[in-house]
Amino acid sequence: MTRIVVTGAAGFIGSNIIQGLNARGITDIIAVDDLTQGDKFRNLVDLSIVDYVDAADFYTAFAQGHFGHVEAVFHEGACSDTMEHNGKFMMANNYAVSLQLFEAAQARKTRLLYASSAATYGGSSIFAEHPAHEAPLNVYGYSKLLFDQKMRTVLGKQFERASSQVVGFRYFNVYGPREQHKGRMASVAFHQFNQFQGEGCVKLFADYGGYAAGEQMRDFVFVDDVVAVNLWFFDNPAKSGLFNLGTGRAQPFNDVARAVVNSARAARGEPALGLSDMVAKGLIAYIPFPDALRGKYQCFTQADLTALRGSGCEHAFSDVAAGVAAYAQRLGIASD
Repeated sequence: MTRIVVTGAAGFIGSNIIQGLNARGITDIIAVDDLTQGDKFRNLVDLSIVDYVDAADFYTAFAQGHFGHVEAVFHEGACSDTMEHNGKFMMANNYAVSLQLFEAAQARKTRLLYASSAATYGGSSIFAEHPAHEAPLNVYGYSKLLFDQKMRTVLGKQFERASSQVVGFRYFNVYGPREQHKGRMASVAFHQFNQFQGEGCVKLFADYGGYAAGEQMRDFVFVDDVVAVNLWFFDNPAKSGLFNLGTGRAQPFNDVARAVVNSARAARGEPALGLSDMVAKGLIAYIPFPDALRGKYQCFTQADLTALRGSGCEHAFSDVAAGVAAYAQRLGIASD
C-alpha cells in the first residue's frame, strides 16, 4: 500500500489533497498539523487517514525513519498570514522546517511536493519562475522565495539533480471549500459569500494603483484545480521543478463579486444581473482603499503557465464564474 504524508493536513489545501487521494482509494495517509486552533479538526472529520501526528513531533521522527517507507510528502504546512510581521517565526516555520523535511526526504528517497506561493513575485509585473521577476513585498513571500532559491542551489535550476521527485507549486489566489478556519486570510470569494449573506452587499476596494473600482485583477484558482495539478505530478514522478499554479488568466474582483451575487440570486430563483445593475441596486459597493495596504498590495497577478505546460500538464482550469458557482453549491448557498 502507498503511504503518503500530508503536512498542514487540517488546513485548506492539505485537507483537499487528502480528499483527492481518498477519491482514488488512497487511505494510508499520515496527517500532520498543529491543532492549537482546534476548529480545524472539522476539515479532517470526513477524511480517511491512518494516523495524525503533531507537527512539533513529526519532522525529527520522519528523518529517523519512524514511519517506514513513505512514497511522497505533500508539504502544505506553513504560516500563510501575509500580514504576519514576526520574521523569526515566519522563517522558522516556512524555511527551516521545509529544509529539514527536504533533506530527510532526499535521504529516504521520498518524493516531496511542496507549497510555494505567488507572493514570491510581490510587486513584479511578470509572473514567470525566474529570479529576475521575484520581488516579495512581505516576509511571508520572502520565506517562500528563500526555500525556492535553496532548492535551485542544491538541485539545479529545474531541480534536475533531485535524487527523488521535488516539485514546488507557486499557488496564486486559491479559493474553495475547507477554508472556513482561515479568518482574514480566507479567500475573497469566501468573504464575499459571507458578506452578501449577512449584509446583502459585497464591498470592494475603490480605484487604486491605476485600476478602476473593483478592477484590480488576480489569478483566482479553484482548489479542485490545485488538487488536480498536485495529483498529476504525483502520477508523474519523473517530473521535478518549480511551477506556477494558477489559471493563467487574471480576472477582476468585480468578476468574483458578480459570480457570488448571481450564485445567491440563482439559489433564490432570481435572474442573473450584470455588474452595472448590481451597483445600481446596491448589491456591490466600493470602499476607499485602506492606507495600511498601500505599497504592500498586488493589484495584478497572472500565472505564466509556460513551465507548467512544458512539463506536459494540460489540466484545464475553471474560470471564476464556474469555480465560484461550484463553491456556492458546496457551501450550501443553493439550499438557503
